Amino acid sequence: MPTPLPAPYLVAASARAAALAGLDPAVLAQDDFVATFTGNHVPPRAKPLAAVYSGHQFGVWAGQLGDGRAILLGQLAGPQGPMELQLKGAGKTPYSRMGDGRAVLRSSIREFLCSEAMAALGIPTTRALVVTGSDQGILRETVESAAVVTRMAPSFVRFGSFEHWSSRDKPDELRILADYVIATFYPELSGAPNPYQALLQEVTRRTAQMIAHWQAVGFMHGVMNSDNMSILGLTLDYGPFGFMEAFDPEHICNHTDQQGRYSYANQPEVGHWNCYALAQALLPLIGSVEEAQEALALYQPVFAARINELLRAKLGLATAQEDDPQLFDAMFALMSGSHADFTQFFRKLGTLQVDAPAQDSALRDMFHVREDFDAWAARYRTRLRAEASVDAQRKLAMDRVNPKYVLRNYLAQVAIEKAQHKDFSEVARLLAVLEHPFDEQPHNEHYAALPPDWASHLEVSCSS
Repeated sequence: MPTPLPAPYLVAASARAAALAGLDPAVLAQDDFVATFTGNHVPPRAKPLAAVYSGHQFGVWAGQLGDGRAILLGQLAGPQGPMELQLKGAGKTPYSRMGDGRAVLRSSIREFLCSEAMAALGIPTTRALVVTGSDQGILRETVESAAVVTRMAPSFVRFGSFEHWSSRDKPDELRILADYVIATFYPELSGAPNPYQALLQEVTRRTAQMIAHWQAVGFMHGVMNSDNMSILGLTLDYGPFGFMEAFDPEHICNHTDQQGRYSYANQPEVGHWNCYALAQALLPLIGSVEEAQEALALYQPVFAARINELLRAKLGLATAQEDDPQLFDAMFALMSGSHADFTQFFRKLGTLQVDAPAQDSALRDMFHVREDFDAWAARYRTRLRAEASVDAQRKLAMDRVNPKYVLRNYLAQVAIEKAQHKDFSEVARLLAVLEHPFDEQPHNEHYAALPPDWASHLEVSCSS
């Protein structure tokens, strides 16, 4: 059962998420709603539960973990299907170990904003319905105020949910879980010759596609442990995440990740590694190593096809050419050499005119050696001419896939600091901007600015 917090209040709510759950946005600020989604009031028909799972943390088997502060209230019938509602930070569960079962305002705001920002970017993700707060102090590195974020997803089953039963040699429980997931979320697989192999294959495919989307927008998860991987291929558990700014493929957004396991460049391979962990857990059901390997073999070609498709769209290319990957590699090498801002580069690239190199100054100024950009741009223009690309049409298409606004760490920090003084207006404003990431929004231009100097000192870690 949730543990109540004293005098809860509304911090932020998402009308878009509410609509997915079939909730009237008008109820989001009501006292009984706030009480329910803080854990102070349990609806009469609800039977709260916490889930057990196990997993690999930073590549090392960590054993039983479980939802130490996540409590599933129940499920609502939304217009697009059932949605589970889960309170994060509503008190201890049987799996809290040494934890206090709480979350703090800082991390709850970050998860809320990023969940909704990722959804607006078109990336598979869990959603965030509401953040509520309380003045109760929670000890982390310092004393911070408590908060609860209500997360939504069709399911919160993870890779680690399967690893748990497999590691304990519990084949019956493992089969019950797998059969539930197939029947509920992948019914089309039930008629496959080997439904468990088909399940691994479909999860592998979805994971590869999800991480391709991450790479295409410069999103870094920060803690891709196997217990943080969704069986539905959704971005799950927003902790020390970050969006790439000055491009560096080796960038590590998680201060806790001393070895760089979860750097931007490593994310695709770590996703593959996690699918292997899931395959190992499912092996007693799949039946043979060969069948598991056959399912896993899908990962790399699916990832490559999807990232190339996304990059072609980002560059406004209407056709696929054999040497496109070389063009992309040269572009990323160029960006890395000058640490060009990831989001601004792709957005500005839409302004390039095929027959007007003299108009490239805004793009050239992003690079230390302008001639290096000129050389790549000449190659890019040749590629555009080969498909008779039209500048105005291409820019419209590129602006639909290259966001102008992403959740930069400094933007989240400004909103958090105001919220810590009970001013929640910036959280609401930032949410409104991030819900329309591809629009110009002239009155919100400052939200697309490069990070200020003080932002270079910001650090995010697993502590929340």
